[in-house]
Amino acid sequence: MIGNFSFTRALPLLLTALLLPAWSMAQTAAQSATVARIPLLDQPALQSAKAPRSVLLAVTRAGERLVAVGERGIVLLSDDSGASWRQAKVPASVSLTSVQFVDAEYGWAVGHLGVVLHSTDGGETWSKQLDGIQAAQLALAAAQQSGDERLLKGAEWLVADGPDKPFLDLYFSDRRHGYIVGAYGLILRTTDGGASWQSWMGQVENPEGLNLYAIDAQGGELFIAGERGLLLRSSDAGQSFQALASPYEGSFFGLLSSRSGGLLAYGLRGNAWWSSDRGDSWQQLDTGLESALAAGIELADGSLLLASQSGELLLSDDSGRHFEHRRTHEGATVAAVEQAADGSLTSVGLGGLSARQEIQAAARP
Repeated sequence: MIGNFSFTRALPLLLTALLLPAWSMAQTAAQSATVARIPLLDQPALQSAKAPRSVLLAVTRAGERLVAVGERGIVLLSDDSGASWRQAKVPASVSLTSVQFVDAEYGWAVGHLGVVLHSTDGGETWSKQLDGIQAAQLALAAAQQSGDERLLKGAEWLVADGPDKPFLDLYFSDRRHGYIVGAYGLILRTTDGGASWQSWMGQVENPEGLNLYAIDAQGGELFIAGERGLLLRSSDAGQSFQALASPYEGSFFGLLSSRSGGLLAYGLRGNAWWSSDRGDSWQQLDTGLESALAAGIELADGSLLLASQSGELLLSDDSGRHFEHRRTHEGATVAAVEQAADGSLTSVGLGGLSARQEIQAAARP
């Protein structure tokens, strides 16, 4: 145990921060136990015709291309707005939980065993920049330099625990500057595109080492959402993160910033909170849902879409002040949603990719 993190409380994040079923916990434990015998961090992802139906946890845009990532290092690419997909070459076989591209070429993906992957060709090929062993060593070096006994104790535990350090989200502002966040309060920063990383745990007001589930930017500031209602804000270009007064004691699994200037934090039991003043105050939104909210995006027309893990869709046409319930995305377990270049929507989840027509029909009357 580190801080107040335990294996039991790890269920929402071991495969993703989205409350996936318990079998994912067993998969992660098996990965950790066998890493000494099967070098998953250096074992290329298996090419498989079943990849589009495998567990997928995140999807994003790289220019006009769609990029989806998931279990066993699977990365899928689509150049026709989700009509067809092909598998990319990936040097690791661990579950990938989040992916971001800053343009059509440069992107990063993070996941289990502390893996950080980087692509410079739109996701066609990937290289490994970091793993959990290296991340723990970086945390230890930073803690030793700081002289902070709390940080030092936690970092020593990270080193002793081995490579199983799930990263859960990332944010890059450009090709050089980015952050990755994850379990055990892990946060690392790069200023050279991932060629080198710095542990940033000492710059974050998170004394209990709560899990960090999401990171996003809004209006020149950075925000982090996490376990037990944790909300953090950086107003100094990421040099430090201070805790905000939280309106909610449950976990936040995602952040959504809108072009209108608002910020949405969402998580367990349909909870969603809106802030229009940089996180100083929050208004609870009536979602009418009991299941966890798993994904949120801003569409091209400025409307906001939220999806629950059960496939329920909520749409806001008033910059997030109110959300209307749309038809349930039948038969889908949603982990992420993205809008393609042609305006269609693609979702990913336990069953892999969902048909564009299904999610599009569910999102709109």
